[in-house]
Amino acid sequence: MRKDIHPDNYRLVAFKDMSNDQYFITRSAADTKDNITIEGVEYPLIKLEISSFSHPFYTGKMKFIDTAGRVDKFRNKYKKHYESKDKE
Repeated sequence: MRKDIHPDNYRLVAFKDMSNDQYFITRSAADTKDNITIEGVEYPLIKLEISSFSHPFYTGKMKFIDTAGRVDKFRNKYKKHYESKDKE
C-alpha cells in the first residue's frame, strides 16, 4: 500500500438527519464546526438533509421534505401567473 495518501484525522463523528432528528455515529475525517452531546459524550456534528432514516427507498414511505422553502419560492415566483388563471 502507498503511504501518506489517507488522512490521519479519523475520529468518531455524529451524522444527524435534520428531517427527523435521527443520528448515527461513525468514523470520519470530514471537517465540521458544530458539536453534539450524545449520552454524555461530545462528538463533531455533520448535518444531513436526508439519510437512510428518511429516504423513501429505505423507509418505503414517500415523505415531502421542504428544507429550503422551495415550494414557497416557486409559488411566489409564479404567483401572478396563477392569479390571472383564477380570474378567468
